[in-house]
Amino acid sequence: METKAVVINHYGHVDQLTDATVELPELKEKQVLVKVKASSVNPIDWKLREGYLAKMFPWQFPIILGWDVAGEITAIGDQVTDWQVGDLVFARPETTRFGTYAEYTIVDEDLLAKKPEEISFAEAAAVPLAGLTAYQALFMHGKLKEGEKVLIHAGAGGVGLFAIQFAKNAGAYVITTASQKNHALLKELGADEVIDYRTDDFSEILTDIDLVIDTMGGEVQVKSFDVLKEHGRLISIVGLADETLGKDKGIEAKSIWLKPDGKQLQEVADLLAQGKVCSIVGESFPLTAEGVRKAHELSETHHAKGKIVLLND
Repeated sequence: METKAVVINHYGHVDQLTDATVELPELKEKQVLVKVKASSVNPIDWKLREGYLAKMFPWQFPIILGWDVAGEITAIGDQVTDWQVGDLVFARPETTRFGTYAEYTIVDEDLLAKKPEEISFAEAAAVPLAGLTAYQALFMHGKLKEGEKVLIHAGAGGVGLFAIQFAKNAGAYVITTASQKNHALLKELGADEVIDYRTDDFSEILTDIDLVIDTMGGEVQVKSFDVLKEHGRLISIVGLADETLGKDKGIEAKSIWLKPDGKQLQEVADLLAQGKVCSIVGESFPLTAEGVRKAHELSETHHAKGKIVLLND
């Protein structure tokens, strides 16, 4: 079937984003078709748009960006048993050239989670990629335990906001970095300490940290090894610049790539439904080429508070 979408036909700046009609692949037996109510913007979107990931994803054009969706199931594959037409869902679909900046998108059934009634489509769309990244960094890879001290960099970013809440909910002592204007929000979400990265050097303040969640890379990543205790852990979502750092202290450092997972997303959905975690939408734009251009420009500043959401009328 055809869908209206925002696509790129070449790699480049925001002016490459255009409105188009795209033919979607045929629905497979264990997939569903979702009418997109909302999507959201993540750094991978504009990095891919600019061509930085062209070797990793050697796709044909046109490419529909976007890897978050909240919406309603409008068709199901022949072997789908757990979902039906009319279900309200959200998901981080597989990474393909048929993304979620569209009127309709295709999702594998095992990547779906039920949208909590307590939150809006916009709030749901803000969750999957950032929420699952935070969840997997903390628990699957970081093995965070109750009572441990965790440092989460860039707490006001999409991943940071969820990581703070998940870590606090798990009983950890949570430290984060953010500009002064975001301190009150982050403490409200569960941060025990917030360090102003503009005025203070975290590496001169902190010691004996069990786990660092690195969302920044560069000098921030290098200094993070100094605050970790012996045999501490560092999980980076932006890659490791130097594989030898921390070896003398027995630190386990690894770079991770998100794995879409419907069961984990359902665990996050349950926390949202119970009010133990909230989704922070910072800005919203219409899901049109013009709206997506503005959303990408804002995301590229790295100064958005909360998630940037795209809404379908």
